[in-house]
Amino acid sequence: MNFPENLKYTNDHEWIRVEGENAYIGITDYAQDQLGEIVFVDVATVGETIAQNEVFGSIEAVKTVSDLLMPVSAKVLELNADLEDQPELVNSDPYGKGWILKVAVTDASQLNSLMDAAKYKSFVAA
Repeated sequence: MNFPENLKYTNDHEWIRVEGENAYIGITDYAQDQLGEIVFVDVATVGETIAQNEVFGSIEAVKTVSDLLMPVSAKVLELNADLEDQPELVNSDPYGKGWILKVAVTDASQLNSLMDAAKYKSFVAA
């Protein structure tokens, strides 16, 4: 299991990586492992501002569908277009090519409520 130090994590197994004024969001290695083979990523919120913990889309695996929850309040700038033809990138590279959204964070203070890598690792081990 991989827990990159440069990310923040949610209780719902999303991650966020802040790069300047924008950020990337995806699901964790743990989440993709629990879901199994990802077959579809459905996000129809480009251009919208979504509040922290609100649903921004869903991710479909062979056996289940899970909601995707926004780690912090943000405006959705871009969906990872590669996932349309290759949703399995979420499985093979969840922290790299398998990112799901690019966003503009609207309330950076909310990042303080998220877990760092060590806390998230303890959270999934519990």
